Parts: sequence; C-alpha cells; structure tokens
Amino acid sequence: MNIFCGSLPFSLQESELKEFFEEYGEVSAARIITDKFSGRSKGFGFIEMPDDEQAKKAISELNGAEVDGRTIVVNEAEERKERSNTGGGYRGGNQRGGGQRGGGFNRGGGNSRGSRY
Repeated sequence: MNIFCGSLPFSLQESELKEFFEEYGEVSAARIITDKFSGRSKGFGFIEMPDDEQAKKAISELNGAEVDGRTIVVNEAEERKERSNTGGGYRGGNQRGGGQRGGGFNRGGGNSRGSRY
C-alpha cells in the first residue's frame, strides 16, 4: 500500500521516516519530496508497505502523531490523476488568444477591431 505522510518537519530525513513506519511492519520504500531547485524538503512524503494490514495499522496509529513539534497527517495515498491537455491554450492553426487589438493593422480611425480592410 502506498501511504501519504504530510506536515512533516522540514529537517526530517527519509531514514527517520522509514523508522517510524518500520515499527508497524516491513517498509519497501520511504521518500520525502524535495524542491527540484533548492533540494529542500516540501514537508511531505510517501511510504510503501507491502502488507495492507500493517499499512492500515500504521496509518491509524501515526495519523495525528507529533513529530518534532508538528502534528503529521498520514493516510492512504490516492492514485495520481493524469493531467488533461484539452482545456485552453492553442489547438494549432492560426488561432489567437482573447484580448488581441489588431497588432497595428488599423492605425487611424475606422474599424477599432484591427481589421486589415
């Protein structure tokens, strides 16, 4: 089972996170998510436990626990949803986004929509 763990202290190491969950059973992976530019912790991570019963016990015992002065959030991780690329943006061709004022085609009087004609 994949477990989400949030509100982690920023100083917490992956090895320490793994130790918390190993008290409840085998941990196959523990990962703290970090900022790709600074490398600093984002304050949340994921733990993988192969035994669902042990994972559920760890979730119930550790959710709301205090770690280094912070109350952590622990629950079953949800599947990551695929991002849809259908909304907004250009769809090809010669389309422009809203708010265009003609780009200087009509510099004097007449049609204010920027028509060439």
